[in-house]
Order: sequence, then structure tokens, then C-alpha cells
Amino acid sequence: MPAPERPPPYSTDERTLEAETRYEVFTGGGPGGQHRNKTQNAVRLYHAPSGVIITATERRSLEANRQAAFERLVLRLRALNHVDKPRRPTRPTRGSKERRLQQKGRDKKIKSARRPVRDD
Repeated sequence: MPAPERPPPYSTDERTLEAETRYEVFTGGGPGGQHRNKTQNAVRLYHAPSGVIITATERRSLEANRQAAFERLVLRLRALNHVDKPRRPTRPTRGSKERRLQQKGRDKKIKSARRPVRDD
């Protein structure tokens, strides 16, 4: 069985992320009234190596949204970097086989007791 293809590890340190990420500021819509509709304080980050796009619009200040977006980007990249440990197939132990067979015997007795009694 071939080894599963591993995605490239994405760097999550601040300096590298800022170099690899394109940063866009835009006007965030939604609730918030005049302040939110007039100011450009929403942030969108494009991480080129992974193709991940992160948006932060929930805070009133541009810098707070920028920090929130970079924190989300780090979390997303860590999730992408994670590789599950490969499963090693195992066989049932002798004890587990015996317990399974004993349980099947008990189930058989219970189910056979549910059947109607036949008078022959």
C-alpha cells in the first residue's frame, strides 16, 4: 500500500505569513450602522501557497480585524498541516473472539425464547 500523499507543510510563523499573504481592505456590510458602512475596516487575506482565503469583518477597527484574520489563518494552516497517523491493521484477539461467540450464544437463547411454542 503506497504512503498517503502528504500536503506541503505551510509555515505558520508571523514573518513568513505576512510575506506569503496578500492583504485586502474593504467595506464590511451587515449590521453596525453608519460607522460600519462608511469605513473600510474589513480584512481579506489570500494565502497564495495554500489557496486559503480568510475574512474578518466583526470588529470595528481595521487592526483588530487584521489580527483576527491572521489568527484564523494560522489555525486553518495548522489544520491543513496535520497528517493523521496511518492505521495499522490488527486482528481480533482470542479473548475477543471467545466473548463475541459467547454473546452470540446468549442472543440466540433470548431470540429463540421469543418464538411461539409449536404443538406437534
